[in-house]
Amino acid sequence: MKKLWSWMIIAIVGCMTTTWAQDIELSEVVVSAVNYKYLQSIGSEDAAIPVKLLEEKVAHYDLKGSELYSDEYDTYTVSFYIPQGTIVAVYDKDGNIIKTIERFKNINLPKEVNQALYKRFPGWTVKGDVYRVSYRQGQEVSKKIY
Repeated sequence: MKKLWSWMIIAIVGCMTTTWAQDIELSEVVVSAVNYKYLQSIGSEDAAIPVKLLEEKVAHYDLKGSELYSDEYDTYTVSFYIPQGTIVAVYDKDGNIIKTIERFKNINLPKEVNQALYKRFPGWTVKGDVYRVSYRQGQEVSKKIY
């Protein structure tokens, strides 16, 4: 009798789990950064990791959620700092990046830049460097200077 009850309980639990395990289809969601044009324009694939991280922070900054936001201003200037450098970004009242000025010191240079330096100046070493980026809304490619 105990075995019969055990089998009945197992069968009931087994039936219940199959009803719970039904697939539910959800609608498709597309997620993109608000300032994806900024990220595309600066093209930071070859930039050093600290630079990439700060540029992503600038792109994902929630202006309307910050304490700086007020309906009475048209533009906002926000500065972002890390030990290697700074980014000064100008946002419009909707949170879109209008322009940025970026300056970083002593970061890892891209592989192509290092190779060009070693080829042109064999035997020399790089003691320091400055990396600058200038972005303006509407430009397809930003200006980069090493």
